[in-house]
Amino acid sequence: MNVSLTVRNEALGEETRTLVVPPGRRRTKSRTSSTSRPGRPSGFVTALKWIVIGVAITLALLPVLYMVGMSFKSPDDILSTRIFPSRLAGENWVAAFENWPILTYLRNSFGAAFVAVIVALAISIPANYAMARLRVGGKQTLGLIVSAYVAPPIVAIIPLFVLVRSAGLMDSVIGLGVVEGLLLTPVAVWLLDGFFRAIPLEIDEAAALDGCGPLRTLWSVILPLAAPGIIAVSIIVFILVYNDFLIPLLLTQSVDSQTLPVGIALMQGGREVMFGQMAAASLSGLIPIYLLALFLQKWLVGGLTHGSIK
Repeated sequence: MNVSLTVRNEALGEETRTLVVPPGRRRTKSRTSSTSRPGRPSGFVTALKWIVIGVAITLALLPVLYMVGMSFKSPDDILSTRIFPSRLAGENWVAAFENWPILTYLRNSFGAAFVAVIVALAISIPANYAMARLRVGGKQTLGLIVSAYVAPPIVAIIPLFVLVRSAGLMDSVIGLGVVEGLLLTPVAVWLLDGFFRAIPLEIDEAAALDGCGPLRTLWSVILPLAAPGIIAVSIIVFILVYNDFLIPLLLTQSVDSQTLPVGIALMQGGREVMFGQMAAASLSGLIPIYLLALFLQKWLVGGLTHGSIK
């Protein structure tokens, strides 16, 4: 429908001007439904989530719980294969510490792991700085270093034994730590590569303009920025060495240098295996490393997360 507009001007007489306005299309604003926020999950989804979490936690803790129960079982309960002990046999713990040098094994395990961390970091940090910051070795160097860890250690047992004996490092906690650190250096190099490459190269250029050489830049600039990754790698190397069995079994012969995994493997009587005492000794070594991982969990998770962001 057309709309007419009549304008009358008295000065011009009775002349009438008519303005015809064509019908315009009425624009209707359609309300666009705003993106609704996701609501709370239904009760079924929440229950399913907690069931999955509970099953995962149970599966993770089941071996530890079984070992706790074994440490408090009497020999008769162990032979009867019953799940729960008929009585709490605390004598397993007492006998384990009286008959076997558990504290010496723990000291050797911690000492070897500490030395291995120092050796691995002393080699991997300069190597990563040279590859990631100074562009030394090309793109294939990291792959070649990591490939050295692919082969199982059992294939190098004989040459490793000869080299360690020739160097005078047999039956020594320090020697064991040095060998473990050298064997885990490829792992440390691989884990630290992401942290060093995540640091912008402009930082090196700014340090060079301030008169810093490569060593000064590494010590004063790069190491503080890569500290979260270094802490995370230290924890991983420490745990790997602490739990290792094959290399300590090969390189240690006396109680003064044997680690806890080797000591537990030797806990056997004349004609029987003392499962209760072995379980107590295993828990004695498990508790410290669990507490260490629990207290350093923030640095471990934060460091690995930081290294994955580039």
